[in-house]
Amino acid sequence: MSLLGIDVGTTGCKAGVIDAEGRLLALAYREYETLHPQPGWAEFDSRLVWEQVKAVIAEAAHASQNDPIAALCVTSCGEAMTPVSADRQILGNCILGHDGRGEEYAAALAVDPGRERLHQINGNILGAAYSAPKLAWLRDHCPDAFERADKFMLWGGLVGFLLGGEATADTSLANRTLLLDIHSCDWSAELLQAAGIPASKLPRVVPPGTVTGQVDPALVRQLGLPDRVKIVAGGHDQCCTALGVGVVEQGQATYSIGTYICITPAYKNPPPSPVMLQNGLNVEHHVVPGLFVSFLYNLSGGAVLRWARDTLAAREKAEAAAQGLDVYNQLMAEMPESPTSLMVLPHFAPCGPPSFEANTSGVILGLKLETSRGELIKGLLEGVTYYFKEGLDLVSQAGLDIGEFRATGGGSKSDAWLQITADILGQPIGRVEVSECGVLGAAILAGVGIGQFSSAAETARRFVRVTRFFEPSSSRHALYLERMTRYKELYPLLKDYLRSYTKRQT
Repeated sequence: MSLLGIDVGTTGCKAGVIDAEGRLLALAYREYETLHPQPGWAEFDSRLVWEQVKAVIAEAAHASQNDPIAALCVTSCGEAMTPVSADRQILGNCILGHDGRGEEYAAALAVDPGRERLHQINGNILGAAYSAPKLAWLRDHCPDAFERADKFMLWGGLVGFLLGGEATADTSLANRTLLLDIHSCDWSAELLQAAGIPASKLPRVVPPGTVTGQVDPALVRQLGLPDRVKIVAGGHDQCCTALGVGVVEQGQATYSIGTYICITPAYKNPPPSPVMLQNGLNVEHHVVPGLFVSFLYNLSGGAVLRWARDTLAAREKAEAAAQGLDVYNQLMAEMPESPTSLMVLPHFAPCGPPSFEANTSGVILGLKLETSRGELIKGLLEGVTYYFKEGLDLVSQAGLDIGEFRATGGGSKSDAWLQITADILGQPIGRVEVSECGVLGAAILAGVGIGQFSSAAETARRFVRVTRFFEPSSSRHALYLERMTRYKELYPLLKDYLRSYTKRQT
């Protein structure tokens, strides 16, 4: 019996079929666009995304007919909630986390219940990116649409619901609403009242790995699935990626290098809320029982390298594409071996911890006429990594020690990028064999849900293999530590000016 893992992301969706030994039998992918109905707004056409999800399920199912699918599970991006009717109809688009709506409602929650109390209950650092401020905006600005909705569903639960399962939200994704009590693992009456969101508008909260139903017979025929495929609750994409990369013990962390970069450390007992809040760290349930995670992220991340490619190497990009080659390898080969003298503040997009800054911009300091393209590209990657080194210092100050990093995402394929990361962090970073870690994590949960696997952690240990560790160079690490001192001075010196400058540009 095989297992179907589905990953609904911010730019596209995947469906992968995994056999009983963790081998990838089939993989399908479709993209979709972000809609911007007004300046500052960002939405998914939820009906279109659903059609693309069905397309990847059908393609993956067709390619794996020799090993019939027994269960499926969905992992997804967080925050975005779609209105649905009781008879499983999508009623409108979903508002994405980086949409500008909801700022005033986040400000109201800062007063009642207050940032400290919210963190004690929910574990998150208050902000407008989460679901609750968006739902409050809909309630007040689109009251008819809000009332018409039977439920607002996160994508991880929405796909299972549309396939025929119960309306549910797993604990990790439910956390992204700001409305979950992480202690009781249920919706918080106090936070619901403060946000003005009726509990009846939200699905039932369940642990990851819970069977929530089976695929509707009509969709079985439409998608080419076997009869009686079980639907299993999944988790937040970063948590399922952590499972799929083998981060299943305290002291391990993912280093996910994609369009944006996210570090996800795992631990058993969260430090006290005031300590975590002081260091700008959230707390969320892992999809592995008994573990929690936090997130360090920067929306610039890998997008900075793409910007450099498109801006500085448009001709090489076109030539490489015509020959079926990867232009990134060419650009990385131009980088000098030694650390650069550039100092880059990677605030090219809204930042997560430690700065939590939206009104800012990127800075490249130290440019000279003799600065080469390779130096600039390496300086950009160094700046992004400095950002995370500073964040990891806060993780350490909170009492969470990381002894092992597991790299995943497109950037993890680059030896040069992983070596820069190891040199700056001063710790080894491992590259794993499997590339579709989110899909694998969801498939493992599907297997746990139907009893095919007894433990998510043990299954991940069996399936995931580290193919190479990138060890830090002691001499380069010493140079980078000196540069980190200067990097930490940069943002405090420029913060007020950047905020004022950015507001004048909008």
